[in-house]
Amino acid sequence: MPGMVAQADADDHHVPMSPESVRVLVADDHPLFREALGDSIAQRSDLELVATVASGREALEAIQAVSPDVAVLDMKMPDLDGLEVVDAVTRDELPTRVVLVSAFLDSALAYRALGAGAAGYLSKDSTGEHICDAILAVAGGDTVLDPEVQAGVAREIRMRAEDERPALTAREREILRLTADGHSAPQIAEALYLSPTTVRTHLQHLYEKLGVSDRAAAVAEAMRQRLLE
Repeated sequence: MPGMVAQADADDHHVPMSPESVRVLVADDHPLFREALGDSIAQRSDLELVATVASGREALEAIQAVSPDVAVLDMKMPDLDGLEVVDAVTRDELPTRVVLVSAFLDSALAYRALGAGAAGYLSKDSTGEHICDAILAVAGGDTVLDPEVQAGVAREIRMRAEDERPALTAREREILRLTADGHSAPQIAEALYLSPTTVRTHLQHLYEKLGVSDRAAAVAEAMRQRLLE
């Protein structure tokens, strides 16, 4: 019934649960996937299915009500999508760790999901056993990514790291390079046919962009951010 949390029936568990079993919630608006994953969880002694729901809003309500260790959420659901539920769980500092599953994998979306606080991102084509193993890994503190998006997420991290590097002008790069080579402001001014005051102004802009206060720190930070090749 809509708005109700479907509690797992203890009689449905074919394998006795261990005392330390991981408590799991499953949220998906496709009954076949929801039931199939629920059956896979029920076969495991190290997992306990505590609730199944069919929408994002029900998922968030169930997470707040029964506090599962891990919630497996479909990325696309009515009311709230999986990412919006992750945002709410992170915002409210709820202890539940979230694994998102999606029919269509996207590395940029996986990157966003991890950034929002998700602990896993898997394909809905994954086997029940694989998802169950991922649930255990996530409950233990690991982050789990589908192999199909791992390379893409690594690429997103590199691209975004480069985007976050300060944008230096050609002149600032030139002055930075000469500074790294050990030249003083007057020497740089002479080499570039600039006044020492202009060079010091450029250096001050460099310090501000790099978040430092002196020449040595500027060179060290530029090397750390790979601004000096």
